[in-house]
Amino acid sequence: MASRLLLSSLLFLLISHTTASPPLHSKLKEKQSHLHFFFHDILSGRNATAVPVTKPAAGAHPNSGFGMIAIIDDLLTEGPDRNSTLLGRAQGLYAATGQEEVSLLMTMNLAFTSGKYNGSVLSLLGRNQPLHPVREMPIVGGTGLFRFARGYALARTHWLDLTTGDATVEYDVHVIHY
Repeated sequence: MASRLLLSSLLFLLISHTTASPPLHSKLKEKQSHLHFFFHDILSGRNATAVPVTKPAAGAHPNSGFGMIAIIDDLLTEGPDRNSTLLGRAQGLYAATGQEEVSLLMTMNLAFTSGKYNGSVLSLLGRNQPLHPVREMPIVGGTGLFRFARGYALARTHWLDLTTGDATVEYDVHVIHY
């Protein structure tokens, strides 16, 4: 009885292995791309692109913003000027997660609306300490030309208004995709 079960199991595995189609990505060629753009996070004025939806926690360190969550729809441009060529939008949210220093959990889609990557999206999820000179965050996926994406983004603050929180951040993104 046990040998019949073992034989049946082996036969099933052999049939399923030989009839299964190869994974979709095995037919595609892996590519590496480097993207460079500027992210404009505007918290002030009538045309804000980042909107806080919670306030910092009561009793939080005054400079950390701990507990604040903002929803974003920020411009991605070719150059540091907001009026330079629009490449897309960063849509998602960030939450202040550090109690002692400014540290954000960033979760956003980098949705490209022009150029070579028009209609494609990169998904970023990671820790961002905006007062550090360079921050590294992981690229965890993508769509369109960025299917099966993985990689990292380096962020450098280009300009920051400490009064309003408005900022322009330079992004260098290195991504492997199919």
